Amino acid sequence: MADHIDLVKRSLRDTTRSEFDRRVDEQAARLTDALRAGRLDNPSFALGIELEAYAVDDDRRLTRVPEPVLEGPCEKELGRHNVEFNTSPSPFDDEGAVAQAAQLQRHYRRAQQAADRADTEIVLDAMWTIPPQDGTHAYLADVHESEGITIAENMTPSPRYAAIDNDVLERTGGSISLTVPGAECQFPSILFESLTSSIQPHVQVPDAGAFPRYHDTAVRTLGPVLAVATNSPLLPPDLYDIEDPYRLLEETHHELRIPVFEQSINQAWEKVRFPDEIGNAVDTIDELVADPTCAPFLREWLEGGDRETFADRFWELNHKRGTYWRWLRAVVGGQPVGQGDHWSIRIEYRPLPTQPTIAENIGLQWLVAGLVRGLCVADHPLASLDRDAAERSFYSAVENGLEAEFVWITADGDRTTDRTVIYEELFEFARRGLREQGVPDDAIEEYLAPLETRWTDRLTPSRWKLDRVRDHLDAGMRFADAVGEMQTEYIRRSGAGDPIGEWT
Repeated sequence: MADHIDLVKRSLRDTTRSEFDRRVDEQAARLTDALRAGRLDNPSFALGIELEAYAVDDDRRLTRVPEPVLEGPCEKELGRHNVEFNTSPSPFDDEGAVAQAAQLQRHYRRAQQAADRADTEIVLDAMWTIPPQDGTHAYLADVHESEGITIAENMTPSPRYAAIDNDVLERTGGSISLTVPGAECQFPSILFESLTSSIQPHVQVPDAGAFPRYHDTAVRTLGPVLAVATNSPLLPPDLYDIEDPYRLLEETHHELRIPVFEQSINQAWEKVRFPDEIGNAVDTIDELVADPTCAPFLREWLEGGDRETFADRFWELNHKRGTYWRWLRAVVGGQPVGQGDHWSIRIEYRPLPTQPTIAENIGLQWLVAGLVRGLCVADHPLASLDRDAAERSFYSAVENGLEAEFVWITADGDRTTDRTVIYEELFEFARRGLREQGVPDDAIEEYLAPLETRWTDRLTPSRWKLDRVRDHLDAGMRFADAVGEMQTEYIRRSGAGDPIGEWT
């Protein structure tokens, strides 16, 4: 723990921040030169995905991820109850797309088998609602001080996480508020962000010169894509102070993950937000450099040796990217798919909540990749939609799910708010993009059809959750019991592997 505390204290020093920013500026200049010289161009598109989940015990209560699970193909996340799965990137073609699904399924199955032996379960869900035995607030607010540093007991014991936590707390007077419909809470740590779990599809763009078109087109898709994915409409019941649970069900947001993450950080800086447009690929580096520095580390604190690989040569710049939070962001550099010494540039699509099944999570990966590719290969005019309208569409989706107020530019160049037209185009161009990359029709339908059914049937995971809680309230249950019953059923159905469209 002494080394842990020492690293956090070093991170918070003004001298560290100055040296870190100097290195970031120098590394950004070198990466900009590489970008302009074409070193980030690659032969093909590629795919990857990150998937977060959480652990529950035999009573479906939140619990820590067992160590044997973490010895497998997964990584720790912010909370001790969180776990993350990553796929190795694959070419975006018929074999690569299917390989992503098989790889993610294999990683999840191995983790679940290890969890079973420890009498726990890894849940594919976007927000846990059955709290630990001592309650949600007690769990998230369990902190102590050590040498002037706040340590959250249920946060993964990582110096990086602790440094981010203390940097935010230093700027907010030691307390961070969460305000959503029906709940106003104060926490002594950013750990309440670990209420949520998400997925992040990645799409490598081979031509850096074309990257701005892909980036800005993807920004315009964030609202409608999020709306078919919403899965976090409720906090744990013991965080609410309400008299009328029916009113809460009407007023709550379909995707609480967005305000939870934004509020855990943005009371210190406005770092978690809707992305800006870019004029060229270099803008992605400039925006990263200009973003407020949070919890800086220097490479020599953790690693020795020469700076030979990309990760070594651009260590501080990559560290800063770890706190550059946009709902869609560019990842510039790193090892691409394929051979050679090229680097890469890719889109990281960040607003999507974890889905109930592996197939649905992969479905969203294919939807995102196919849609962005399909719109761009067709030279679709969606990118001409004004950025502020896209932002309003996004936050309307956060609050209202599929009933959101969207704005879209059609293939004919017409501005529309008709959701039927929007979703017809969304799935049409997603299929077109997948076909463009050689994915066969039967595979496309296997993964996209269940998502399209969500639109036609107006049934997302968040809508299912709210409807089930309402059903239990109608049957006479107390609100907390109704949420617990819904969550227990969700965990059971998710574990069975059936898509949400078959849960009615």
